[in-house]
Amino acid sequence: MKTESKLIGAGLLTAIAASLCCITPVLALLAGTSGLASSFSWLEPFRPYFIGLTIIVLGFAWYQKLKPKKQIDCNCETEEKSKFIQSKMFLGIVTAFAIVMLAFPYYSHVFFSKADKEIITVDKSNRQKVEFSISGMTCASCEEHVNHEINKLPGIISSNTSFEKGKATVDFDNSKTNISKIEKAINTTGYSVTDKKEN
Repeated sequence: MKTESKLIGAGLLTAIAASLCCITPVLALLAGTSGLASSFSWLEPFRPYFIGLTIIVLGFAWYQKLKPKKQIDCNCETEEKSKFIQSKMFLGIVTAFAIVMLAFPYYSHVFFSKADKEIITVDKSNRQKVEFSISGMTCASCEEHVNHEINKLPGIISSNTSFEKGKATVDFDNSKTNISKIEKAINTTGYSVTDKKEN
């Protein structure tokens, strides 16, 4: 029984570790400490291993739970009822939680509020577009975090961030904000602007 508890605990830990790099930006945003967002981005390369380990550990826990127990023919009392933490229901709850954690990067964007941007008329001479190269982004949650911080600034027309390309393209009114303010907003997320180029 102790082995089962250890397996369940290990399965939970590996599931959380697999998505920690994507959970941190959401937690940082909710806590108002956006600079912590990139703290666990170093875990991203290990994500496939954590996912595999979670599946193996929980699979083995289910195997242990479902395999037929050897019947001992004796006149002893029947086995006492197992604790909830050792039940199939608890293992099922843990498995469901692990699935939710592993899938987190695919639905994390729902935690970032979409700010209703007011429609602004911009004089063509004030319109400017800049592409920022950003290091440290690892998933869609990072993209949403960067866009969220950029869109807080006045005069932002559009912001499009891609973690795969490591870039953010920002269209803005340079009479209301400037490149250095946008760069500063990106850097507050914990990810770093490494280069910028005007389009």
